[in-house]
Amino acid sequence: MTMKDLDGKRFAEMIVLAATHLSNQAKQIDALNVFPVPDGDTGTNMNLSMTSGANEVKKVTEDHVGKVATSFARGLLMGARGNSGVILSQLFRGFAKAIESKEKISVKDFANAFENGKETAYKAVMKPVEGTILTVAKDSAKKAQDLAIQTEDLIDLMEQVLEEAKASLNRTPDLLPVLKEVGVVDSGGQGLVAVYEGFLRSLKGEALPKVSATSPSMDDLVNAEHHKSAQAHMATEDIEFGYCTEFMVKFEQDKIDDNPFDEGVFREKLSEHGDSLLVVSDDDLVKVHIHAEFPGEVLTYAQKYGSLINTKIENMRQQHTSLLEASEEPPTDIVQPKAKSMKEFGIVAAAMGSGIADLLRSLGVGIVVEGGQTMNPSTEDLVRAIEETHAKNVIILPNNGNIVMAATQAATVAEVNVEVVPSKTIPQGLRALLSFDHNLSLSENAEAMKEALSEVKTGQITYAVRNTNIDGIELSEGDFMGIADGKIVTKHEKQLEAAKKLLSILIDDESEIVTVLQGEGGNADEIEELTAFVEDTFEDVEVEVHVGKQPLYSYIFAVE
Repeated sequence: MTMKDLDGKRFAEMIVLAATHLSNQAKQIDALNVFPVPDGDTGTNMNLSMTSGANEVKKVTEDHVGKVATSFARGLLMGARGNSGVILSQLFRGFAKAIESKEKISVKDFANAFENGKETAYKAVMKPVEGTILTVAKDSAKKAQDLAIQTEDLIDLMEQVLEEAKASLNRTPDLLPVLKEVGVVDSGGQGLVAVYEGFLRSLKGEALPKVSATSPSMDDLVNAEHHKSAQAHMATEDIEFGYCTEFMVKFEQDKIDDNPFDEGVFREKLSEHGDSLLVVSDDDLVKVHIHAEFPGEVLTYAQKYGSLINTKIENMRQQHTSLLEASEEPPTDIVQPKAKSMKEFGIVAAAMGSGIADLLRSLGVGIVVEGGQTMNPSTEDLVRAIEETHAKNVIILPNNGNIVMAATQAATVAEVNVEVVPSKTIPQGLRALLSFDHNLSLSENAEAMKEALSEVKTGQITYAVRNTNIDGIELSEGDFMGIADGKIVTKHEKQLEAAKKLLSILIDDESEIVTVLQGEGGNADEIEELTAFVEDTFEDVEVEVHVGKQPLYSYIFAVE
């Protein structure tokens, strides 16, 4: 079987099958996490990002490969989670840009799209690291370019692109020493290989391998994620606009002739009807999310440009809405909408643990987005958080290295002034907040907060999920590990002893205060012993304790 060109319908099928294949492999990809801590999430992030893209593709009704690719890229962009998800979104953003005007594509077009995707992804990363998903994308794109002058068969091209992607993945440990040390390949690269495997199986008309009956399906994950997002919107105590309204407008030429569409004007007009507004458009349609008090008025205005599709309206004040969890408290009484003026500053921070969230709010954070190692917020989650601050100038504290790229992407999409302070830990975020000054400008605050990141050391206590040797430390499953600023520095069979050893490494002659955040695995007796240990061993160092309730990390230490 030979395939010389690819249309939109066939490409949409490739994307949907690839999303399912990636979903089926998400847990295995998570397990490739280099550090043996219980927080591997690359597979989860790539899966949810890919699922968001696939869901957008399912809404496309035209058999136009460029429009399918553009919708896919848009869905990936808004659903992107973690560094791996953001890089995946950039790969297919560049891919889509290369073919956006084409109804069908040839082998050469396909190869050029891979190459443009690689270029776009590399530009999106400030300091690209070889031995990662970027390398796999680069090597497979080069293979596609070489093959484009040798074959006219898309299936042949995809077979060899996949073969090269697998070979590149197997070479990642030679490029990134930490992978070789632990004995794994790059998890992001493995995720990209899964996507390409799905592409090829779709092109060849082959079914996916069977998965265990206990494995969650893609639809299960989609439904679970949508359920969680909906709950986040309706958990707001002060509901000013009562209807969560989502819809798409498919442009109609006669209406566009009478009312030329301008995204800026459209957005400005809709903003008069509510808040939490998100507008994404291309040449064929516009997608809208808004919290409005009178959704009918919004829909009537939008119909000036075309026909309404995929309309969904949820009453956020209704206790029995189908998306409410059984355990959720009834919503507050109906309040009349009132104008809400824009504040000068707003701060958004990501965190896991209700105690940590409360601590962040006490230091001036307006919106805390739930997210950390095991579940990174998406670009869309962060955009909505920015909007919910109702501020002209917004600072984002990711508080996790795997959220920085999504935060940066959200900042480029947002309609207000946004600065990302790239905090990679909760202690860094807390220290940065102490440097915020309402009398300074946004850029001045961002600069001061960035400088503060280096003024604190971060320590974490967690446990090993597998036997391994990393950073010269032999670990057995169940050992408690001490991590100092991202590097495993100590271990012990007992959690308390591991914590003491870690504190001894973190505290030096210049240290003045140790802040302890007690997680779900910590306890009051150990806290008392740790406090006594610090006070007896380091007489000039003060100890401050907060119940953070964070998962996975029994204790987080901030040493200043």
